[in-house]
Amino acid sequence: MTKGKREKILIVEDEKSMNEILRILLESEGYETTSALDGNEGVDYIKNDIFDLVITDIKMPGTDGFTVLRTCKELSPETLVIMITAFGTTEDAIEAMKLGAYDYIHKPFKIDEIRIVINKALEKKRLRQELELLKEEIKTTYRLENIIGKSPSMQKILHTIPKIAQSNSNVLITGESGSGKELFARAIHNLSTRADRKFVAINCATFPEGLLESELFGYMKGAFTGATQNKEGLFEVAHEGSIFLDEIGEMPFNLQAKLLRVLETGSFRRLGGTGDITVDVRIIAATNKDLESSIKEGRFREDLFYRLNVIPVRIPPLRERVEDIPLLIEHFLKKFGAERKQISPEALKIFMGYDWKGNVRELENIIERIVLLSEREIILPDDIPPEIMRSGRGEAALPSLGIDDFSIDEILEGIEKDYLVKALELSGGNKTEAARLLGLTFRSFRHRLQKYGIGKDNNGET
Repeated sequence: MTKGKREKILIVEDEKSMNEILRILLESEGYETTSALDGNEGVDYIKNDIFDLVITDIKMPGTDGFTVLRTCKELSPETLVIMITAFGTTEDAIEAMKLGAYDYIHKPFKIDEIRIVINKALEKKRLRQELELLKEEIKTTYRLENIIGKSPSMQKILHTIPKIAQSNSNVLITGESGSGKELFARAIHNLSTRADRKFVAINCATFPEGLLESELFGYMKGAFTGATQNKEGLFEVAHEGSIFLDEIGEMPFNLQAKLLRVLETGSFRRLGGTGDITVDVRIIAATNKDLESSIKEGRFREDLFYRLNVIPVRIPPLRERVEDIPLLIEHFLKKFGAERKQISPEALKIFMGYDWKGNVRELENIIERIVLLSEREIILPDDIPPEIMRSGRGEAALPSLGIDDFSIDEILEGIEKDYLVKALELSGGNKTEAARLLGLTFRSFRHRLQKYGIGKDNNGET
């Protein structure tokens, strides 16, 4: 059995000696077992808990194994079921597989035989769960080296994250929308001792109260209208891993009490459930709100805040680390397959003067738009969306003008000359390539060179 959460197995077998043999075998393998001595008892267990695997005899007094199988597939479709019988027929085997059984084993069987079948079944289930999580994640490793930043504020965070990761303490990440809070949360998880377990993320602002509670803590069949089967909550899914509660400031006040109980006791109860479930989960929460103000306004629990804010991490907004903008632009150009694109000094100045209220996410979106719409390999000011050009700070990209030296023609000619020279530098002096970079015909490009006397040889030829 792999390291991690102990898988739960239900044994439904009316023969006491066989039930005991299976229980001893499975517990020696490290599994958590529950035993039922008849089909009715087995069905009751399935109605009140979620198992990773059910092993059931087929022929039993009263409720038979087929009923156990049907109940299991109705209430907990992800649970695997292995059927065993001493009186089985080919028809029984076919029926079992049609109903969704994982395997069908005849008695008497060898211990090694059923051990192999059980271990393979649960390994397959683990792999399927891991694959589903991978499909949901963005296709990056979210390791520390993927976080871009050379500014002092970012370097300070980058140096502390490995230390934070090695702790099991709860973390509260604060920062404006789009600043990359989930990126840092994943980095903390991936550098921690829990890295081989699951990282589960949920945005608390996207669910109404009732649905958020059922997502976090799960539910039993019949707990509410539409609850047609038992369902694990995300805290169970994240057992021995990390759970990222994004926009924790939006969590409904009543639900905060239940989260506080998990933090204090490590246990919770599913909606409609009767027993407590214990989990080992590291909580990484994030918010773009001032939670201390929310506490004063009665919208956030003070005791919950102190439980979450054991290790505070503040992600600075992009406008506070403008020296990171060139690195981020280079990173996003590579991400969108435009490694050859360059950004002109004038365009970069506009980018570094903009407020970036949407932070890194906004910058990424703008670069993606430019890559899609501009065929040039130099990003010029006219490639930049109007809303950025119109911004108050963006105007700082224009030269400082005095009342006596204002000449629009001279300004435009100076900019044009700079681009011509830059294009020649980028193309290694190849005029055809330089013209292409600027989106000009060769004839037009050569005319401009001649106009400004750029690139003349000793004979006066351009």
